[in-house]
Parts: sequence; structure tokens; C-alpha cells
Amino acid sequence: MNYPVQRVTLITLGVESLPRARAFYEALGWVATQAQEGVVFFQMHGAVLGLFGRADLAADQGRPDANLGTGAMTLAQNFDTEADVDAAYAAALAAGAQPLKAPEKVFWGGYSGYFADPDGHVWELAMNPFWPLAKDGSLTLPSQA
Repeated sequence: MNYPVQRVTLITLGVESLPRARAFYEALGWVATQAQEGVVFFQMHGAVLGLFGRADLAADQGRPDANLGTGAMTLAQNFDTEADVDAAYAAALAAGAQPLKAPEKVFWGGYSGYFADPDGHVWELAMNPFWPLAKDGSLTLPSQA
């Protein structure tokens, strides 16, 4: 195998309250596929999203006294249409998300909005006309000449 391998197979979000975080993602329609004490996993397309109590995550990292934040990153979901973005945004707000930016047409030619989950993890919901999704919802960047 050649290294580095460009892939992410597991995204783990540190959360303050595991029951609250699980309830939020389940209210979005996500289905927990595994759960054990202190952690919940959601099978995604080709990867897994994990929810892990912040204190337990810090201890697992070997930094039991660390004050884990949410970091400067955005998780994103792309959709086929603006209507799909709007529907996903409405569902997130109904599930208890904090609205950050309502979906709107953006300077790069697409359509996107942002929300934060109950622990402050930021999600972007977008429709990018330059990045068509495969039938299974996966995204492969178009090659550039």
C-alpha cells in the first residue's frame, strides 16, 4: 500500500451529553448501528460517524485534562437540489440545531447554509452544480484539465 492514503473512515465528535447528541442525530433520521457505554456509531456511506463523550474522548487520546472544543472545521453534506438543502436545513432546526446561516445562493455558484449541532459542531448543507453526486449520493471531484 502506498502512503499516505487519502481517506477518512471514522469521524468522531466529542459531545457533552451522549444521550442528547444521539437524540439530535436520530431526529435527523440517522440510525445508530452500534452503541456501547460512552460511544454511539452511525454507519454512513463508506465511513462511520461516532459520538463520544468529550471527557472520555480526551482520556482516550491520552490527554485526560484536555479541554476539547469543536475545532475550526465544518462537516458537510451535499445534495442534488436547492429544495433538498432547504428540507435538510428545516429538519436540522426542527431537531434542535442552532441556525448559523440560512441556505442561500452563494458567490461560487452554488447554494448552501450552515447550522451547529447541540455541541457546536458546524455542518454545511450544500448543492454544488459543479460537483454532481453519483446515484448513491457519493461525491467524486470532477477532474480538471
